[in-house]
Order: sequence, then C-alpha cells, then structure tokens
Amino acid sequence: MTWAASSLWKTVAYATSGLSSCYCGLRFVCSLGKCEDVSMEPTIQDGDFVLICPFYVNFVLLQKGDIVFCKSPKNPRTIICKRLVAMEGDTVFNNDKGYEEYVGKGHVWLEGDNKEASIDSRLFGALPYGLLISKVTIRLWPLNRFGFLNFPSTKQRRSTS
Repeated sequence: MTWAASSLWKTVAYATSGLSSCYCGLRFVCSLGKCEDVSMEPTIQDGDFVLICPFYVNFVLLQKGDIVFCKSPKNPRTIICKRLVAMEGDTVFNNDKGYEEYVGKGHVWLEGDNKEASIDSRLFGALPYGLLISKVTIRLWPLNRFGFLNFPSTKQRRSTS
C-alpha cells in the first residue's frame, strides 16, 4: 500500500471511530435538550437549554421527583418535559378527575410543575416507561440560572402511597 493510501485509510478509520464515539456518547450518555413549553415553570422556563442523560432511563435509575423528556402519548413526534410523580405500583390522587389512579406495571405518572398550563398524566393517564427518553440533570442556559435541577421550592408534588 502506498503512503497516500495508507494515510487516507488512517484518516477514514479515525473519522469513523470519532463519529461512532460521538454518536454513542450523545445517544447513551448525555446530550443537549431545549424545553419549549411553559408546563414546567417556574423550575424550567420556555427556551431553557438543559443537559439530558438517557443513561438514567436505559438503566432504570429514575426516581420520583426527577424531570424527564419523553415522547408525547398524543403525538410521538413531540417531546415533552415533565416531572416524574409516581412509578409502577404507586397510587396517585388525580385532582382533575377526583379519584385515585393506580400506576400499573411498566408505567409512570408525569406532571408539569405549572399545573394550570400542563397537559400531563392527569389528562392522559399513566405513560408507558418506553416513552421516556432521558432525565434532565442540569440547566445550561440561561447562565444566570445555570445549575442542577431539584424539587420545586413549594410542595407541588402529589403524595403517593
């Protein structure tokens, strides 16, 4: 093999390796997400950029209170951002319907922090775990609100049993 062909082969190999590593990192470890809804205010504002980590979903490491990105059950092409309120086996009181609902096996209950502006599990019920995409871990932008995302400052989460 000539020097030029050898050099070309190495360049292609390194580029392929680098692109594969980037894809795996973004797909399975972390990537950038943008929240485009008011349903998570005041915790996350419309237009905030966040670091999302699919790792937590892939290895079933989510906990109640985590904020997640998931596919909308009404339109799978739409991504929604909500707080995980209950997991399989939990019971949640649905104020909109006036009774308790059981979260079945393989499902989660998601709600927005801004109850008045959120279309969530109170309307469409528990979601299959398979619709979850990633956990939201850090707000990156705007810089004046940079940091880890925690529970809302006021007690807005539903109690579960």
